[in-house]
Amino acid sequence: MPEILFEPLHPGVVPPQRATAQSAGHDLVLCLTAPTVRVFRDGVMETRAVEVDGAERRITLAPREKALLPLGFKARLPEGYEAQVRPRSGTSLKTDLVIVNSPGTIDADYPDEWCVPGGNVGTAPLVLRHGERIAQMVLTRYEALPFTMGEVTQSTTRAGGFGSTGT
Repeated sequence: MPEILFEPLHPGVVPPQRATAQSAGHDLVLCLTAPTVRVFRDGVMETRAVEVDGAERRITLAPREKALLPLGFKARLPEGYEAQVRPRSGTSLKTDLVIVNSPGTIDADYPDEWCVPGGNVGTAPLVLRHGERIAQMVLTRYEALPFTMGEVTQSTTRAGGFGSTGT
């Protein structure tokens, strides 16, 4: 059986977990152990300090801000697999956090810390706390196929796309 190589970058970071035996997704947990987070507004990146209040660590995103939300680990997927990063339904319903490239793909050969590109689509500041489940990943097998040059001809009566099958 294929396995995922997991490297925690901070003490206490554990591999992503499935909430139930039938869950397709593994929950991804925000790790704010490092001192800063990369935040983006209108395409411009800034490095923002993690807010510390006693034992609580958090980051606040203003409306329209996005951030690379760190997960505190590196992982190596087996060849032929990808991790699709998707929203968690409860998080999407209860907060204004969105996964800005959903579904995002983490490739098997990605060597760096896993992060979730999240954004605040609300009208108020969004506070995200260390240890909070912010997204989920679903593992998928894929096959890389070669492209062959040639003429693509119509194989059915369908043409046009974008609503061509009716309503």
